[in-house]
Amino acid sequence: MHRDWPDILGGLALAAIGAAAAGWALAQYDIGTLRRMGPGFFPAALGGLLTVLGLVVALPALRRRSDAPGIEPLAALAVLAAILVFGLGLFRIGLVAATAAAVLVASLPAPRPGWGWRLALAAAIALLTVLVFGLGLRMSLPLWPRLP
Repeated sequence: MHRDWPDILGGLALAAIGAAAAGWALAQYDIGTLRRMGPGFFPAALGGLLTVLGLVVALPALRRRSDAPGIEPLAALAVLAAILVFGLGLFRIGLVAATAAAVLVASLPAPRPGWGWRLALAAAIALLTVLVFGLGLRMSLPLWPRLP
């Protein structure tokens, strides 16, 4: 049994990224007040929240003991391939198809057999992506392939 290094290091990394983001926002932007928030208020608040969440992960892990986690190369490769599929496909096949394809690729090494749950998961995440980024945030991403 060893210390829970993945949680310790992961939590400290989150805390460091959050502190850096909050520090940058505080140094570069006007924070304003609660009644009239400046452009740096939201990034500083999110950075502070990420710092706290990182510490919530890291500090309890200092007392906890665990076995070293195993590395699953097929799962790691599938996640990297899914990121590549999404990045290369986004502007070629659109947000919906790129998201669905990335989910299908990432789910390939899953121990649960069958394609039904994979297709349902891909459809649900593609729908959620469209709702959040297309409709909610109104980002100008192509939802479908562009026809010539």
